[in-house]
Amino acid sequence: MPFNFSDLISVSPILFLSLFSLLLLIIDATLKKAANISYWITLAGLAVTGLLTAYTYNAPGNAFNGMVFTGRFPAFFEVVFVLSAGLSVLLSRQYLEKENLNYGEYYALVVFATVGMMIMASARDLMVLFLGLELMSVSLYVLAGFVRKDARSNEASLKYFLLGAFATGFLLYGIALVYGASGTTNLADILGKFPAIQGDPLLWIGAALILVGLGFKISAVPFHMWVPDVYEGSPTTISGFMSTGSKAAAFAALVLVFSYSVHPSPQLQLVIAYLAAFTMVLGNLIALVQTNIKRMLAYSSIAHAGYALVGIAAANSLGRTGVLYYMLAYTFMQIGAFGVVSVLENKEGKYLQISDYEGLAQKYPVIAALMALFMFSLAGLPPFAGFFGKYYLFASAVSADMTWLAVVGVLASVVSVYFYLSVVVNMYFKDLPEGSTSVVISKLGATALIIAAAAVIELGLTPGYIVSLTEKLF
Repeated sequence: MPFNFSDLISVSPILFLSLFSLLLLIIDATLKKAANISYWITLAGLAVTGLLTAYTYNAPGNAFNGMVFTGRFPAFFEVVFVLSAGLSVLLSRQYLEKENLNYGEYYALVVFATVGMMIMASARDLMVLFLGLELMSVSLYVLAGFVRKDARSNEASLKYFLLGAFATGFLLYGIALVYGASGTTNLADILGKFPAIQGDPLLWIGAALILVGLGFKISAVPFHMWVPDVYEGSPTTISGFMSTGSKAAAFAALVLVFSYSVHPSPQLQLVIAYLAAFTMVLGNLIALVQTNIKRMLAYSSIAHAGYALVGIAAANSLGRTGVLYYMLAYTFMQIGAFGVVSVLENKEGKYLQISDYEGLAQKYPVIAALMALFMFSLAGLPPFAGFFGKYYLFASAVSADMTWLAVVGVLASVVSVYFYLSVVVNMYFKDLPEGSTSVVISKLGATALIIAAAAVIELGLTPGYIVSLTEKLF
């Protein structure tokens, strides 16, 4: 394989973070009180990675003999992953100390998972995509079971691992069939051969199996059953990281596969549209009856995967733009919501039930205001980021002559308003129970929540800037 130094420069964010993750392992193995040191070093490493991403943004192309994308598209998603990891780490220290889980390997695993996400968004070859997905997944399997003495956490890790391994089999078999039809796993080469092989049923069966494998990672119906149990049992900060970073990485892969190399046939577009519709409807309907806030946010996450799938089904430029904008906005909304739960939660399980939020605004008005903001944005109310994200996605469906799908999405969003506002109603319109538990909120955790809230407001007030940016990525 031809190799030159410019290849290393073009993938410097991934290379730096990979070496950095190994440094974190060495620190944890050799130093006492490594957790506190790893915490600050992780934040610094993620900040440097963000700067390197900005440096490589204006160098579009490919590296390593055409196996890796470089430049704008991967850089955009790398920023999303760094933001997701950075906010999760900011929120993690207080949470881990409360749960007596402040171990240094936690931060190394978060960084390893972030590297896997970055590789997925940079994949110009299906085998590179698989390597990134596995690195991300194995790290998240371990993080899901990080509360080692909690049976629910062990169950979450085991379920995620077993079902994830099963879904990986579908993905690999799909890659094998696409290779059998095209003779290559390189996305650019598949694109070049597409006119000649588009009539081969092996190609479409392989594409469908790849869709199943990635559908598991984005928690699309009917591949969603693992989500509520895994999110409930995982550390709350990891639930937020898992529901944003890994979902964004899977959607980056979906855009690359189904927009860059395999142009969906009308039949495949219809299949994706039905997946989106069932995912939006089922996620929102089941969220209606949840009393545990982490399970409610888990089913909400399923519904949001359905919204983003609308852009994939539309298979047009507006759909791609909508997916990218939505992944950025959703990262701040979901991290913020799970972040509020993590700072309030205690070892006795307080603030895990929606009823625990009764009268919260009387005792913690700022935290209640932030939670209300995240709920409004997740519900898609203007002028927050969630509203414009849904607007662009549903507009792409109308543009693709799938008006029925946009109507389903709007109706599903209307249903979601009920369970999001139920949290707000509990906080503002119900009395504070006697003997309510007091919580101490760290400055770093509060900083993460304020950053997320400010981003939700800013993306809602000035969506045009991000939209114009995403249009330049392809």
